[in-house]
Amino acid sequence: MSLPEKTRLLDSLFADCRLLPLLNIERMADVLPLADALSAGGINTLEITLRTPLGIDAIALLRAERPSLTVGAGTVLDASQFAAVQAAGAAFVVTPGVTQELLELGCDAQIPLLPGIATASELMQGYRLGYRRFKVFPAEIAGGVGLLKAFAGPFRDAAFCPTGGVTADNLRAYLTLPNVMAAGGSWIAPPQLIAAGHWQEITALAQAAVSAGQAGERNVNRP
Repeated sequence: MSLPEKTRLLDSLFADCRLLPLLNIERMADVLPLADALSAGGINTLEITLRTPLGIDAIALLRAERPSLTVGAGTVLDASQFAAVQAAGAAFVVTPGVTQELLELGCDAQIPLLPGIATASELMQGYRLGYRRFKVFPAEIAGGVGLLKAFAGPFRDAAFCPTGGVTADNLRAYLTLPNVMAAGGSWIAPPQLIAAGHWQEITALAQAAVSAGQAGERNVNRP
């Protein structure tokens, strides 16, 4: 699959719902009810991070038990993790930053890579290789909405998924930007609600985020 094909695939994943919940799995027993709670709220594309040792097993479980969901792997840091999440069945890979190793792996892999960037120079590393879709992390600290507006000038055909500091309060401001393909974060499924098994509350948060995303759409045409 070429990079342009992977770009189109990423766009299709967020065509209906421009949200990417970031999920840190502490207990395997939470995986299926958490995914079901988010799906009930209208979110069917998820990112399982590798911030805990259970991330890869959680991806494999969802691949087997919830094949209708699209499950990506986040916080992928090196080649060995990239290979492991591909083997587990991840539909896409997200990294917090860029290295030449990861960018080259993403070119050759059969699943899309959404490389993390925080500066124009990092963006240009991926752009030179043909990447046109990026994660911006940590979005708020790096410049937030203002940074993404600035990127729109020199990088007219690039689009971004900001994470890191995105909340229910600023979500709409991000999603009204033409170069924002989606926005992600853990506020949709807070760790304390997961730990308590408050699945209905997570569904309600997902529904609210979906509504905010729809209100922020405003017929935006992404690059």
